[in-house]
Amino acid sequence: MRIKKIIIIATRQIGDTLITTPLISAAKKLWPDAQIDFFGFENSLSMLSGNPDIHQVIGTKNRLKFKDYLKQFLTLFRRYDLAIITQPSDRAYIYGLVAAKKRVGVIPNEPKLNWWKKKVCLHTVEVDYFHQHVIAEKIRLLEPFATENQLFEDGISVTPPAAATLPAEISNALKESFIVIHPTPLTAYKRWPLANWVQLIESLPNDYQVVLSGAPIAQDRELNQSIIDLLSDSARNKVLNLDGRLKLDQLGTLLRKAALYIGVDTSVTHLAAACNTPTITLFGATPPTNFGPWPNGFSGKQPYQLRAPSQKVGNVTILQGPGECVPCRKAGCEDRSDSKSDCLVNLPVIYVIKAAKSYGINFS
Repeated sequence: MRIKKIIIIATRQIGDTLITTPLISAAKKLWPDAQIDFFGFENSLSMLSGNPDIHQVIGTKNRLKFKDYLKQFLTLFRRYDLAIITQPSDRAYIYGLVAAKKRVGVIPNEPKLNWWKKKVCLHTVEVDYFHQHVIAEKIRLLEPFATENQLFEDGISVTPPAAATLPAEISNALKESFIVIHPTPLTAYKRWPLANWVQLIESLPNDYQVVLSGAPIAQDRELNQSIIDLLSDSARNKVLNLDGRLKLDQLGTLLRKAALYIGVDTSVTHLAAACNTPTITLFGATPPTNFGPWPNGFSGKQPYQLRAPSQKVGNVTILQGPGECVPCRKAGCEDRSDSKSDCLVNLPVIYVIKAAKSYGINFS
């Protein structure tokens, strides 16, 4: 099968866009002369800024009117030899059907939903939220074209956005040694308690500046400000609050300079690991075997165990709270986005301090 033009379809959010980059690299390795385009949501495409393996990015909005769909379909119609569909949604599959003569795709594990998707693909990979890492899932889409050794024997890495210059006022405010903390997930059930963040920041050595990260949205600003308000004067003086002040490529630049990153289960944590920053991440309901930040250079399909209080692979440490139900893959204990997660509530600060010490952070 001769492949000249490939479209990779990932109509999901920022983190889902970033984790397609090992697939993009693997495809470019298989077809070095092929044109590889990426199709995804406009607000996620900055994660691919400067990616050397992509010819062009094509953006779409989360919601479109019928005339907009029609215009996109006409633009994409049969332009590609192969569509690689990285999400199991109907929308992603419709774009794949329109864009390419041949398709491979990720499918849901519900037979009632995946039968027609199997019919339209020459190869499919079924979602497994507990035992298959999402990066291995994406790379396995190339199984018809390469052996397992070809796909997984070399070190696999996530490619972050190309570095960008920091704004002068932020660059001037940064101290030589700093730790980035990102306490703000999109949903409440991935939160670690405010009091724990306060205790952690109070405990960090004074010779490290603490840089608080967050998205340019109200809930992130409010959460970061709540943490700052609870700090002692001495601890507050070592904090630089950057929530919403950096673009993703600038955030990548910041992370590359950091001595350590500490964050929750969110896209910025994946970005930190991709930037080869020593990374500590706090996991609750999400199985790390499915969505743990990939340790760059790892060879193989699965870096992590499903359950362990602490596991360190390469530059990434994953901490999980206690409980026989962990990880449950539910939206918290009440299975809704505004629920708390007992496993995170009961994850001790001392676990994070111990992990930070393993990266050379010296506590008094």
